Amino acid sequence: MQEILDASPKSDWRTLDPDRTLYLQVPAGRVVIELAPTFAPEHVANIRTLAKESYWDGLSVIRSQDNYVAQWGDPTDDDKSQTKKPIGSAKPKLPAEFERKATGVPFVRLPDSDGWAPEVGFSEGFPAARDPRTDTAWLAHCYGMVGAGRDVAADSSDGTSLYAVTGQSPRMLDRNITLVGRVVQGIELLSVLPRGTGALGFYEDPKQYVPITAKLASQVPEAERTQIELLRTDSKTFETVVESRRNRRDEWYKRPAGHIDLCNVPLPVRKIVTPN
Repeated sequence: MQEILDASPKSDWRTLDPDRTLYLQVPAGRVVIELAPTFAPEHVANIRTLAKESYWDGLSVIRSQDNYVAQWGDPTDDDKSQTKKPIGSAKPKLPAEFERKATGVPFVRLPDSDGWAPEVGFSEGFPAARDPRTDTAWLAHCYGMVGAGRDVAADSSDGTSLYAVTGQSPRMLDRNITLVGRVVQGIELLSVLPRGTGALGFYEDPKQYVPITAKLASQVPEAERTQIELLRTDSKTFETVVESRRNRRDEWYKRPAGHIDLCNVPLPVRKIVTPN
């Protein structure tokens, strides 16, 4: 795969929009999250407001469930005896954004079958699915995807409690929770966190909380931003990469699979090389 990427034209790569990029800072480093306003416009708008007003600064990663997710937000969120941190000018209530109309949404379809949707592929760099029969499209819960936690009611999320998938892709969550983006760099900083011993992996001892801050890339001086570029999922190079993973042709593989799972498709990211 590296040979394919090395031979790719510069036009097959794209940079992140600073206004659509969230930097989650944990003690071990920076987690870079690309937001997905095409699929979750109201949640992304709230997240941008929360970041600009420093909502997450001083809060924590409060949950790390083995083979599932890491979640961050206000530890007092579910404790009615304590006061939750005010959300400033962000909206206190958002609609469920589990899916949207497929018409007009860019979509690069994979020819491979999927057990969760009639069609799967990529939309603007995000793993996605769609159903032509109902003209609906949605993001898929692949490794590294970021979603907004909610209560029982579908519209009970305000974007303050977020999680990242750190285990086997829980596709049964598709169209049940609003996905707001994906981690493009630094997912390992979340996936290696100590597992919580409480129900659903929540940390039982506040001493286990992992302190965080979060801000938009546009709030950070340009010289301090993470300099990376992403392979365009609508490029010829990406198509070639997918095929190279679908049918491995090196001498180690004796039997090509002839199939690739949506969540096993690599999404290449590389550092931007600045000429001297």
